[in-house]
Amino acid sequence: MEGEPGVGGTIVNLANQGTTPAPSRADDSDLTDLLEAVLALAADLDLPSVLQRFVQTCADMTGAAYAAINVLGSRGESTTFVQAGVSEAVARLLAHGPRAVGVLGEIPATGVIRLDDLTQHPAFRGFPANHPPMGSFIGASVRVSHQVFGHLYLADKPGGFTEADEGIVLGLAAAAGVAVHNAQLYAEAARREHWLRAGQEITTMLLSGLDEEEALAHIARTAREVAGADAAALALPGVGGELVLELVDGHAAASLLGAVMPRDGRSWAVMDEGRGLLVPSLSQSRVVRVVPMRAFGPALFAPLQTAGHGIGVLILMRKVGGAPFTSADLDTAESFAAQAALAFVLAEARHAQDIAALLDERERIARDLHDLAIQQLFATGMQLETVRRRAARGVDATELTSIVEDALDNVDGSVRQIRSIVHALRDPDAATSLVERLRREASLARTGLGFAPSFVIELDGRALEQGTSDADVVAADLIDERVGADLADDVVAVVREGLANAARHARASSVAVRISVRGTGATGTILVEVEDDGTGLPPQRERHSGTHNLAARARQHAGVFSIGVAPSGRGTLLSWQAPLG
Repeated sequence: MEGEPGVGGTIVNLANQGTTPAPSRADDSDLTDLLEAVLALAADLDLPSVLQRFVQTCADMTGAAYAAINVLGSRGESTTFVQAGVSEAVARLLAHGPRAVGVLGEIPATGVIRLDDLTQHPAFRGFPANHPPMGSFIGASVRVSHQVFGHLYLADKPGGFTEADEGIVLGLAAAAGVAVHNAQLYAEAARREHWLRAGQEITTMLLSGLDEEEALAHIARTAREVAGADAAALALPGVGGELVLELVDGHAAASLLGAVMPRDGRSWAVMDEGRGLLVPSLSQSRVVRVVPMRAFGPALFAPLQTAGHGIGVLILMRKVGGAPFTSADLDTAESFAAQAALAFVLAEARHAQDIAALLDERERIARDLHDLAIQQLFATGMQLETVRRRAARGVDATELTSIVEDALDNVDGSVRQIRSIVHALRDPDAATSLVERLRREASLARTGLGFAPSFVIELDGRALEQGTSDADVVAADLIDERVGADLADDVVAVVREGLANAARHARASSVAVRISVRGTGATGTILVEVEDDGTGLPPQRERHSGTHNLAARARQHAGVFSIGVAPSGRGTLLSWQAPLG
């Protein structure tokens, strides 16, 4: 409305000066319209929709030519401006909403200010360029949880506004306050759900073996998208103990990447103290020494911390003029950052466990080589040495031949031992049945899914029990006989990929794995199905490497592979089938 700053004065209510107002529409039918409008506002949970509906309803019920709500920040600046009556072309020329100064600064926290001509008010300081002329005016505050959320402006009603219009405005403003509060709570709950879901996805990806660099990039990108930020950066310890922006996603990423955080800056304080903080504007802060960060306005710093140990800082930034981050944003971002940090610690622990397992395996190999192959070769060497000595003394050749034959047998045994050890290195699951390997994959998937998937394996239509009965042991052995080693490896890989996809993308509450082995040889088949009740396949998938691998494995065995909507109509069904022979 007003563009130039003015001197605030006392709250005034200049009504009925100079003209006779037109009759108000507030009669019995208008009361009904007001109640219907209040109910419509209360039923809306989308904040932009609530604000637009509120503004248009106020204009319609009072007869105002222009209506607007100006959502104010902590410093009186306009953070959101929604209007009705001004053309889009003129609105673009005005660029931004007005500040609460001049006549607009006179709007009371409760009640209304009603003017026959706002240009005659002592605090009026003129309209900004391209602003349409306005005369009659009503201004009121919209309060949310006893705090002023924004100001309602109504202008240019033919004949002027009346006391009945004041009642309509106050009633709608009260209803709008409740509707805005409900919409804010709903939006906050939705944001929390998005943050929690993002944290679970990060944990699943890390624990399923995702590359650390890719995981960090995913953390930054996900945090930026969920928080509605323009840029997200991860400050991590680098060479020499410096805290460096190792990963940046979004606006000005190239200029921010690699920036070193000052030792006495906010990032170090957040990581050391383990408490996040909000910055109203980096561009206006005098202590920001990382020059590229001065291109941003509101910022949020959240520690990547677990068990009291800081491993980095998540920084979210919005462009100058963007909406400030709230304490609710900080709470959810801190929770997400802590979950991501914990996932990293668990991933590091798993990596350390893998290394320890590798060292143990090397020790076992050395022990097996020494106790089995080397000792046997040493004994063979002793036998040959005996042959050499006896041959030098002229012992009968028949006796020597017998010793040499024993030595050759020992050499053959040593070769077999070495081959067995090498085979175990190439295939650590060689001594494990296919059924046991598949059950192990289902058990390992519990961590990523958050629940245990159901697992059923059938042999010629008979389901194997989860037990060690003689019948089940015999059935497991029969499955190993029918399914060759190469095909068994691919079956395990298919189940592993299907469970990983469900954990990463499906957001499912249940997953079922079904394996069916029927017949023998070339006429027999093995069918693998992984079905979930999740969100189904996305319209556009960025990565297809996993499913391409499954299709390639199927082609290698002259089999078929498909992935699509589950028969129930909800979720995804992965199907992989190949002949046994």
